[in-house]
Amino acid sequence: MTSAHAPEDLLRELAPQVLGVLARRFGDFATAEDAVQEALLAAATQWPADGVPENPRGWLIQVAYRRMVEQVRSEQARRRREDLSARHEPADRRYAPPADETLTADRDDTLVLLFLCCHPALSPASAIALTLRAVGGLSTAEIAHAFLVPEATMAQRISRAKQRIRSSGLSFRMPEAAERGPRLDAVRHVLYLVFTEGHTSSGGPDLLRVDLSDEAIRLTRILHDLLPDDSEVTGLLALMLLTDARSAARTGPHGELISLTDQDRSRWDRAAIAEGVALVTHALPRGPVGPYQLQAAIAALHDEAPTAAETDWPQILALYEVLERHADNPVVSLNRAVAYAMVHGPVAGLAALAELAADPRLTGHHRLYAARAHLHEMAGDREAAVEHYRAAAERTSSQPEQRYLLMRAARLAGPRQTAG
Repeated sequence: MTSAHAPEDLLRELAPQVLGVLARRFGDFATAEDAVQEALLAAATQWPADGVPENPRGWLIQVAYRRMVEQVRSEQARRRREDLSARHEPADRRYAPPADETLTADRDDTLVLLFLCCHPALSPASAIALTLRAVGGLSTAEIAHAFLVPEATMAQRISRAKQRIRSSGLSFRMPEAAERGPRLDAVRHVLYLVFTEGHTSSGGPDLLRVDLSDEAIRLTRILHDLLPDDSEVTGLLALMLLTDARSAARTGPHGELISLTDQDRSRWDRAAIAEGVALVTHALPRGPVGPYQLQAAIAALHDEAPTAAETDWPQILALYEVLERHADNPVVSLNRAVAYAMVHGPVAGLAALAELAADPRLTGHHRLYAARAHLHEMAGDREAAVEHYRAAAERTSSQPEQRYLLMRAARLAGPRQTAG
């Protein structure tokens, strides 16, 4: 590895493997995770100066193992001092082996970690934070920066997540077959949320958070390698690649948002598009068809269109109608209404949007106002378009989206003001 970032990338790759070894060995996820973080910190400090060891995974395992032994022995001493009831001793797996015991493991427990970090007992926010730290190898500071919250806040969120796992008695193992499906749904959903936040930031000055979208793709690749026959995991990876392929063209030189219609398609990543198309083409016939495969198929149609005018909107509309039956998601319905307008005209699309206005999940959502504005603009109603662009800008916390929406409003309002 010759890249200046290679040690950091290697640490993120090895973090879940090392954590899996310790969590399985000691049966205590929270303490193991703390020990692994200390080992990662030691590596980040020593490796740049001393060089990456010949066996970096073994180095991390041994350092984290020693930290774990120290923590467990300290806890055992405390328990002895407090004279805990003997009935807890047989069930306590966190015993301290000899300090010089060599710990080796060839097994990769990354999938077990993903299932544990994305357990339904955790809120989505906690699951995201814990996944990025335990499986992604990101520091608390990095995660806090990505989600624009103070480091102390993120540290508390991660701590509560680990405490929730400990108090719920969750063991470090693969879920039973009966619960594996819903748990895998949670894993996919968490990875999708991480990618979505990276692709379109929900707040702050930047539209993109490349570190988050890249991490989501990396983790989903790991999941796909572990579960190559899961068509929805394949669909999720395809969706991420096909969406991320347009990232370079989504912003201008000053970070301004550029709409899909106006993007320079020569800047799209054709290799990523080809990979994404191949993945979704492979997944769809194998079934069962799920929401991620359908979204990937929609993204593929956008990416394969030579120009915006040549987009296959009838096929996109048909896919959205199928997707709407699979997912009770108001944003899907919103996108379906826009696709309907592209096929049947803006007036028909506005009528479809009117049917969605009663959904409380869309009440006050900036995307609803932005869609109305776009369709009013298509219909030639400049005054209504300006009103809804401004309303949408007031309702989003993303600064690039605000600037884009206000720019659209100003462009439409300008000639009318001049004429007056």
